[in-house]
Amino acid sequence: MEKQRAFSRNVYIMQLATIFIGFVIFGFSENIKGPAIPRIQVDFALNEAQIGTLLSLNSLGYLLACSFTAYLTQKMGIKRVTVAAFAVMALSGVFMYLSRQFAWFTASYFLMYIGNGMLEIGLAIMGARIFVRNTGMMMNLAHGFYGLSSIVAPLIATGLMNVTINGRLLDWRGMYVVMLSLSLIPIVFALLSKFPEVQAEAAGRVPFRTLMRDPVLWLTVSILTFGVVSELAVGGWLVNFLEKAYEWDAVSASGMLSLFFLCFTFARLFLGMLTDRLGYTLSLIIFSLMSALCTFGALAGGEKLAFLFAASGIGIAMIYPTVMAFIAKRYPRDSDAVITVTVTLMGVGSVIGNYIIGGVIELTKRLSADPETGLLRGLQAGYGVIGLCAFLCAVSGLVLLFYLRKRRELI
Repeated sequence: MEKQRAFSRNVYIMQLATIFIGFVIFGFSENIKGPAIPRIQVDFALNEAQIGTLLSLNSLGYLLACSFTAYLTQKMGIKRVTVAAFAVMALSGVFMYLSRQFAWFTASYFLMYIGNGMLEIGLAIMGARIFVRNTGMMMNLAHGFYGLSSIVAPLIATGLMNVTINGRLLDWRGMYVVMLSLSLIPIVFALLSKFPEVQAEAAGRVPFRTLMRDPVLWLTVSILTFGVVSELAVGGWLVNFLEKAYEWDAVSASGMLSLFFLCFTFARLFLGMLTDRLGYTLSLIIFSLMSALCTFGALAGGEKLAFLFAASGIGIAMIYPTVMAFIAKRYPRDSDAVITVTVTLMGVGSVIGNYIIGGVIELTKRLSADPETGLLRGLQAGYGVIGLCAFLCAVSGLVLLFYLRKRRELI
C-alpha cells in the first residue's frame, strides 16, 4: 500500500513538473520576440508591413494548431501530443538558426507557433484531467508560471543576444536555439510520467453537435474571448498610450507594463484559491468587473491614477485559468473538445479585438478638429475598448450565472 502511494505521489510530481515547466517554456517562446524583432528586421532588411505579415502568419499557425490538437489527443494520447509539441518547438529553434532567407525563417517561425498552439491546448487538457481537486487554485497556479517566465523572458533574451562564445556572438539566432532548446527539459518529465487518457470512455462522451448547441459553451466562449482580448491588448497598447497621451518616456511606460505583469502574476500565483471558495462563475464576474473598473478609473482619473492600469492585471489575470477550471468541472469527459472550440474562437476574437481598438483610435482622431486633442481622445477611446471588453466579460459571466442558477447547475 505504501509503495503504491509513493508511486502515485512520484507520478503526480512528474505531472506537475511537466505542466509547470511547460508553462514556463510557453511564456519564454511567446515573449522573447520583443528584443529579437528589431535585429531580425535589420538582418533580413524587412519593413514594418513584412513584420506585420510575419506576426499574422504566426497567429494563423497558432490557430491552426488549436484546431487539430484535440483530435490528435484522442488518437495519440495527451502524453505523445505534449511531447510532440515540445519537440516541434525545439526543432523550430534549430531551423531558425539555419535559415538565411526570409521565407525559410518565416516557415521556421510558423512551425514554432504550431508548437505553441499544440502546447497551449495540450497543457490545458492535461490540467483539466489532473487537477481534479482545488481545480481553480491549481489552474491559476500553473498559469502563474507563464506569468513568471513572461516577466523575465525579454531580459534573458536581451542578455543572451549579447553573449559571445568562442569569439562568436549568439545574436538572435543563437538566443532562439538556447531558449527553445529548454523545451527538451519537460519532455524528460513527460516521458517518465503517466497521464489520464479518455479513449476508453468514448461511449460516455457528448456528441460534438450536442456540445455546440449548449448555451453554456457559447457563454464560456464569450467570457474567454472578452477576457483575453482585454488581457492581451494591454501588452500591445499600454506603453503606446502612456508615451503619447501622457508623454512618458519609454523606461517609465515600460515600467508600468512590467508592474501590470507583476500584478498579473501575483494574482495567478496567490489568489487562485479564492476561485474555488467563491465558485468559478461568481469569480469570473468579480475579477473581470474589477479589471474593468480599474481601467475606467485610470482613464477617468488621468495621469495621477495611472497605477490603476497596472492594478487591472489582478482581475484580468484570473479569467483564462478560471475558465479552464470551469470547463474541467462542467465537461469532465469532453474537456478536450470544449477547450479546442473555446480557445480557437478566442484566438479569432483576439485578432478582431485588436483591429477594433486600432480602428476606434483612428476614427476618433479623424472626427476631432484638433489633431493633438484628437490623438489623446483617440487613445482614450481605444483603451476604453479594453475596459469595455473586461466589462462585457463580467456581463457574460452574469448571464451564465443566472442560466446555471436557474437550472441548478451552478459551479
